[in-house]
Amino acid sequence: MEDLANYQVSTMHYSRIMIAVDDDDFVSSRRAFDYACTVAKVYNIPLAVTMVLETGDLNIFQSLSPETIETRRAEITRDLNIYCDKAREFGVTDVTPILAEGSPSHEIVETVIPDFRPDLLVIGSETKPGKRKTIGTQAAYIARYAPCSVIIVRSDAQIARMLKDFEK
Repeated sequence: MEDLANYQVSTMHYSRIMIAVDDDDFVSSRRAFDYACTVAKVYNIPLAVTMVLETGDLNIFQSLSPETIETRRAEITRDLNIYCDKAREFGVTDVTPILAEGSPSHEIVETVIPDFRPDLLVIGSETKPGKRKTIGTQAAYIARYAPCSVIIVRSDAQIARMLKDFEK
């Protein structure tokens, strides 16, 4: 076992970063996106911006309608491109948009991460109400099964609520 007294702190940084953005939850995605863009800009590393068309959110009639699916795909593609433009405007030089379809956590872990090969994944998460502060099921699955480091960023409102609860 390594001796702690002889341990030397070394510089660590990432070489590829990915942000998974939830198109239905701008509040929790915003701070995570800001963090991912900051890291990508400071270290001048590639950033992938990922969104997943959640096919499970569609009812049976919507899922059978090619027009409905294509409309939703176009909306997500538009928003994905806006996020990529925002990252470039911020100063990230290498930005890759990635659109996937299916269950977000499974698609990110099983398809998107192996294809892009990030060494850091950044995701936002909602805090569930109550005394126990837990993360959402999607974030928990990704954090548990992703083959790379994962940072979960909470939104401003969630942090303010947590601090208020802590002061009680």
